[in-house]
Amino acid sequence: MAALWRSYQRLMAQHPWRVQILTAGSLVGVGDVISQQLVERRGLSGHSSRRTLKMMAIGFCFVGPVVGGWYQLLDRLIPGNTKMVALKKMTLDQGGFAPCFLGCFLAIAGALNGLSAEKNWAKIRRDYLDALLTNYYLWPAVQIANFYFIPLNHRLAVVQVVAVVWNSYLSWKANQL
Repeated sequence: MAALWRSYQRLMAQHPWRVQILTAGSLVGVGDVISQQLVERRGLSGHSSRRTLKMMAIGFCFVGPVVGGWYQLLDRLIPGNTKMVALKKMTLDQGGFAPCFLGCFLAIAGALNGLSAEKNWAKIRRDYLDALLTNYYLWPAVQIANFYFIPLNHRLAVVQVVAVVWNSYLSWKANQL
């Protein structure tokens, strides 16, 4: 395990942006597998590999770049790592970024699931508030710790590890029709 961590650290130092995006996409995929197997109890024969690939694509093309870029912007807007700085970053993250990100995530998932614009909008109206409130049970505490203790280039990875549970929830929420 230590050798794996050292390899990850080395790759992160050499290619931070690529590694963060690959980590995010992979862990969004893990979240979908957990959702299908443990939450929805589909079993291996009922598992939708296509759905997992779609969720991974959202992770690679949306979650990784957007969240990684957001953390870089947030560090430029509010430099430092004091407790007050972490609180300010969490407030901006959860008050401004999270609501927008969640709406976009649900819209992208709906579009990839082939929903018409009208059905996608109806699904977002149905699911958005519940997902946002659920977000607030988990993420404020995680983000304060993340912004206070974790260096910038590891924040996305830390969040995505915690987010395996969140990604399972989002996958389930996004794929309920």
